[in-house]
Amino acid sequence: MNNQIVLQAQHINKSFRDPVTLPILKDISLTINKGEFVSVTGKSGCGKSTLLYILSTMDTDYEGELFIDQEQMRGKTERQLAHVRNARIGFVFQFHYLIHEFTVLENVMLPGLKLGAVPHEEIRQRALEHLQTLDIHSLAGKKANQLSGGEKQRVAIARALINTPSIILCDEPTGNLDKANSKIVFDIFKHLTSEHHQTLLVITHDQEFANNTQRIIEMVDGRIVSGFTAKN
Repeated sequence: MNNQIVLQAQHINKSFRDPVTLPILKDISLTINKGEFVSVTGKSGCGKSTLLYILSTMDTDYEGELFIDQEQMRGKTERQLAHVRNARIGFVFQFHYLIHEFTVLENVMLPGLKLGAVPHEEIRQRALEHLQTLDIHSLAGKKANQLSGGEKQRVAIARALINTPSIILCDEPTGNLDKANSKIVFDIFKHLTSEHHQTLLVITHDQEFANNTQRIIEMVDGRIVSGFTAKN
């Protein structure tokens, strides 16, 4: 395992204040290394998704420190954070958020075109390669609204990969999928980590999914109560 630190949170605290102060996250510290496949588990309401929004830099109203690629996120402007999200973080959600009027290829290319770090043709080539890797290259010309739920989620994974992110953050990526498609998504994630050293942090309520990741971080009532190597 490569010990290069990709994401590090130190003493993160988060409260909601409406109308009284309600602590949501309590002294959260964690480290994710390059190439790790880590799951975060816990009951609904334990703070998993709140934590993900902070780790993704979308929520900046917290106490503590967050580092991505060992760079401090605190003090950055919203424009700087938006660039970090686009360049260094891939996102896969329970709902795929594809643009239905666009083709599969166009959806996958979008974050690359927005970042503008490489020429259009290179982005297109990268997108086609990711579709090939995920075995959905035959869908490149189809509109997103013509796909099944499992196909849409694979397109969302290809889109998350387009800018070669440091880490992919996933919020219940198999939450809307049946068992067969959940296994396909898990196998893709495992392949990305083992063969391409991609770093993945997955919020999930699916204990079977979590048990097959490399490491499980368990949350209860806004705290991390254990972090251990999974059984596989």
